[in-house]
Amino acid sequence: MSNLPSPQSPEQRPDQAEEPRAGRPGYGRKPRVAVVFGGRSSEHGVSVVTAASVLRAIDRDKYDVLPIGITTEGRWALTADAPDRMAIAERRMPTVEQVTDHEGAVVLPVDPANREVVYTEAGAVPKALGEVDVVFPMLHGPYGEDGTLQGLLELSGVPYVGAGVLASAVGMDKEYMKRIFTSFGLAVGPYVVIRPREWEQDPAAARDRVLAFAAQHGWPLFVKPARAGSSFGITKVDGPDGLDAAIEEARGHDPKVIVEAALSGREIECGVLEFEDGPRASAPAEIPPPTTHSFYDFEAKYIDSAEGVVPAPLTPEQTAEVQRLAVAAFEAASCEGLVRADFFLLDSGEFVINEINTMPGFTPISMYPRMWQESGIGYPELVDRLIQAALRRPTGLR
Repeated sequence: MSNLPSPQSPEQRPDQAEEPRAGRPGYGRKPRVAVVFGGRSSEHGVSVVTAASVLRAIDRDKYDVLPIGITTEGRWALTADAPDRMAIAERRMPTVEQVTDHEGAVVLPVDPANREVVYTEAGAVPKALGEVDVVFPMLHGPYGEDGTLQGLLELSGVPYVGAGVLASAVGMDKEYMKRIFTSFGLAVGPYVVIRPREWEQDPAAARDRVLAFAAQHGWPLFVKPARAGSSFGITKVDGPDGLDAAIEEARGHDPKVIVEAALSGREIECGVLEFEDGPRASAPAEIPPPTTHSFYDFEAKYIDSAEGVVPAPLTPEQTAEVQRLAVAAFEAASCEGLVRADFFLLDSGEFVINEINTMPGFTPISMYPRMWQESGIGYPELVDRLIQAALRRPTGLR
């Protein structure tokens, strides 16, 4: 256990009755950032890759860093600060297990008056790892990006980067995301939802609803898990024969399924970043149709690295409009910190919002950092701005 981070000694801890807490204004040490990554979702590997880039970029002269990985089973593990071991290799995604040598678990505080993280291991005395001032949750998908981790951090009273509980949940559930956008006057594409009980109890009725939807909007359809990301579980369906298999594929990731009509147009993305005076939009990007894939799926995104065009070749008026809509989507979902908003620019010239991502892919070659690089904010500065915004933000209702 000698290679665990050293706990704070009593003389290092301020008298809470007389001095500010460690890491808060007025105290001498560097703020401590816990980078949390991995998780129980199918996007585990994407999260590990993303966290590696953030670990490389954090200014170690300005922040202390504590990497914490969540295994696919849900154990919070103390990991090595070793981003080189967290890369895609031979077309395989990395795991938290590759960067942890410990069998114990990391435990966050449950008392908002105490931000001290503890390491526990069977048969050993728990070891304090010191206080954490802010969490950078680099989790993608359910059990991390969907409001669950955010709720835990709210209960713990620990500030964190990114959207809060509501916005995180909205950003994960494609059905309710679309409902909220529609209520705020944002255009969304046609869709139909298959709920778990409906498919389990009367699949024929569910299938008939989708076929009626296809009769109205045409083929192909995109069948998706309602609460997943990184294009996992998505199938492009060209006719009725492939429908059942596509639904079952989506249900392998989420029992709730959303079916969307295909839209004819260009894929445009725009980043939103929260500044001191409010959210601002980046230069937009365009995702050209992939040449080796039928659509922009997981392999096209992460394995074969389909290239986006930054900035998107839009007119000044189109650029201004998509930036306006991206900020409007950020505000509609009550987001904080950052968002990547994805749109279709239809042949008619109208922008239709597809979805938002409250914790987008965050490697230096990911679209969100590339859009901000084009807008004058490089990767290390982007990471620093997100941490500083989280440190400024009060905990609790806001």
